Parts: sequence; structure tokens; C-alpha cells
Amino acid sequence: MKKVILLGRPNVGKSSLFNRLARARIAITSEVAGTTRDVNKTEINIDDRECLLIDSGGLDESSKLFAAVQKRSLAEANEADIIVFMVDGKLYADEIDKKLFYAINRLGKPTALVVNKVDGKRDEQRAKDFISFGAKKLFEISVSHNSGTDELCEWIYSHLEPAKTSIDESIEDFLADFDESLLESDESNSRFKSNIDYENKAIKVGIIGRVNVGKSSLLNALVGQNRSVVSDIAGTTIDPVNEKISVNDGNKEREIEFIDTAGIRRRGKIEGIEKYALNRTQKMLENADIAVLVLDSVEGINELDERIAGLASEFELGVIIVLNKWDLKAQEYQDFDKEFDRMSREIRDRFKFLAYAPIISLSATSKKRVEKLKELICAVYKNYTIKLPTSRLNEVIAAATKAHPIPREHGRAVRIYYAAQFDTAAPKIALVMNKPKCLHFSYLRYLQNQLRASFELGGTPVILVPRGRGKSKEENNE
Repeated sequence: MKKVILLGRPNVGKSSLFNRLARARIAITSEVAGTTRDVNKTEINIDDRECLLIDSGGLDESSKLFAAVQKRSLAEANEADIIVFMVDGKLYADEIDKKLFYAINRLGKPTALVVNKVDGKRDEQRAKDFISFGAKKLFEISVSHNSGTDELCEWIYSHLEPAKTSIDESIEDFLADFDESLLESDESNSRFKSNIDYENKAIKVGIIGRVNVGKSSLLNALVGQNRSVVSDIAGTTIDPVNEKISVNDGNKEREIEFIDTAGIRRRGKIEGIEKYALNRTQKMLENADIAVLVLDSVEGINELDERIAGLASEFELGVIIVLNKWDLKAQEYQDFDKEFDRMSREIRDRFKFLAYAPIISLSATSKKRVEKLKELICAVYKNYTIKLPTSRLNEVIAAATKAHPIPREHGRAVRIYYAAQFDTAAPKIALVMNKPKCLHFSYLRYLQNQLRASFELGGTPVILVPRGRGKSKEENNE
């Protein structure tokens, strides 16, 4: 256990800071200089790390007694691992403080210069004088107002030893009772700890979209036969149509099961038997792995396309966006790449919740680029069922929080202790932290982007679940 000592001249607030960090009134405090003469010690926790906090007497040689106190304090400093040197922010910097700080600095230990009693604008201006000390770490705090102490604690934390339990052991313990303490959604809708053999099972692919965008034509092109009835009459397909094919996926044969679903109309236009078709489409998506969202590149995108895309997002599926009828689109534009880029930007703008989904243009009737879609399905499925290495996962999260720290909550530090993937299809990752309710959705999106930059996760949602450590299910769900 590392030792952290508070040093400084008399009456700078060492004992007050000691009590604040210890969260208890251990040291006697008063405005009389030299109140503390003996050394106080107590074990404290800063988040998940422990240290021995030492409150020393003031550094002062004005009397025989104080000289003895100083000698004892310096002896403790020599044995300490981390030094917090405090000065009085109500006074201007002087040579005595500077000489003492230089002498302490020569010990070659992590040393912070802490300017205490910074309670207002004048104190802040006065505290700037202490920059002349050349300290690598300078903190302006007010112990009485509990201001700035979190930053100091973070600095101390960075120099402490990690908890004795290794990350891997913590994760094993954490996951062992995950279903008791962390599961947020209804277990009946979760694949948590499923025993599915994703390596060898058939990939279930639902083909979805509004009426008459070419879903049935696409199914026929994928399976190489007229499996689904195709006509210009909107709503021809009512029942989901299933068909399996085998494709070469690297060094192995992979089975893909396609399901052509009924086209979805606007709610006010759903008539008769089509109501049942919509319900069956939603039921199919519950058991699918990947949704192929088919859009009509000639007609363009409308509000209904966005609602249908929301279904794929709601069921946490891998998603591929298909711009169908691209052969007809190509007749209108000479610069195909420019038009594809324009439509892709529109899709990204309107389907922000599917930012991870790859976009492919093809023609179901001419079968152009249909083979590319098969390859993309296998690639997305691999990402959808990926198991991320725990050590690398934690490295990425740690680097992300260091590069862009989590916003504080009412002045309090918000910290992620470690990350643990607890499920696949789609990848679900628990973020074990001290204040899970304080992690804003925008920061979760930032972490998702960092994970995507470090791992192959194209086409799959990444679900991050902030959770406290060692809490009951009821406490986590409050």
C-alpha cells in the first residue's frame, strides 16, 4: 500500500484536507498554528485503490518543539511514496515556501503543489504567484468549500497501485452473477449467455422494406431461382418466404437462410390481411441475425423508409442497406460514384441510428453486385457475433477516457473501472463504473466510435451497458 503524505508550513490546512480525504474527523483542526504535532495515519480508498494517508506536523523551526515536529515530518516524507505539499492561498508566495518545496522536490517522488484556501477571485489571482515554484502539478483548492479536491484525488489515484484483484478476475466475478445484478431488459427478449454455436448455425437474414422496392426480386436473385412471386402489384407478398443457400465463406461453407417479408405500408393504408403480414414480419425480425433494408434508388427515401429502418435498430440486428434498381438509376446519371455518394450522405443524415450499416448499390433484376451482397452478409455476421479480447477491450476504453475524460457530475469524477463483454449477436459490453447513471448518451456514442475504430464492427450495433459494481439488481434498476 502506497503512502501519501501531506506536508507544509503550519496552518495551511493539512489536517482539514486529511479529514476531508478520510471522510472522518480524525485530526484535530483549529486556527492555532502548530495544532498538529504528531503524525496521523489512516487507510483510505480513492475509488477502487487504497493508500495510507499521512497528516504531518507543520514545517517550522521557530522553536525547539516545532523543530522536532519538522524533523519527524521530514522523516515521514522520506518514507512516503507520494507527496502533497500545501501552501496558504490567502498569502503571497514567499521564499521560505519555495525553499521548502525545492528541498522536498529533491526527494525525487511524485509531488504536487496544492494552494489551499482559494475561496474567491482575489485568492485565484494570488494563487498564480505559486506558478513561479515550477511545480509539475499545481492544484488550487478550497478544503472548506470542497472545491478542487476531486482533481487532486485523480492525480493521487494515478500514482496508486491497482486493486489486488486483477481485471480478469474481477470480470469473472462480475459475469458470474451478471444475470442477478446487471440485466436491464426483460430476460425473455435477451440472448444473454446463450449457448448458440454461431460458427456453424445458418445466418438468418430478413429482407425488409416498403412495398414494391424489389424485395422479392432480390430474394430470387440471391437464391438463383424464382422462389418468390414478383409483380407490379404492391403487397403481392403476404407470408414470409424462406429459402436457404450455401455460400463459400473463406475456408468453409456457410448456410444462409433468407426470409422475404411482406412490404410495409403507411399505417393508415394497411388493409385486411396485411395487418397480419406486418405482425409476422416483426415476429421474424425477433429471430433474425441480419436485416437487409431494401430502398428504391429511383423513388428515393421517404419517412416510411426511416420507420422501417427503426425496426432493424429496435431488434438490435446486424444491418445492410441496399440501394436497389441501381441499373435504372444509372440511366439518369453519368457519374455513378457521385450519385452514390450523394444518396449515401442522405441515408446517413436520415438514418443516424444506423450509422454502422454498410451501404451497397445493386440491381436485383439484372443480378448485378448480388454476389457482393452475399460476401457482405458473411462479413457483417462475423462482426455481429464477434468476441472481443478482454485485455484489448479495456485498453481501448482506457485510452478513450484518457484522451477525452468523462464529464464530471456535480464536480465529482466519473470513472470506468473496466469493461466486460457479456454477450454476442449483437456485441454487448458492460461498463463497470462508479456512477453509471451519469454517463451521457453522447459519451456512450463516443466510446462506440472508438471501439469501431479499433475493432472490425461494421454492420453491427454495439450495445454499451453502464453498471455499478457490486450492487443488487434493484439498486442498478433504480
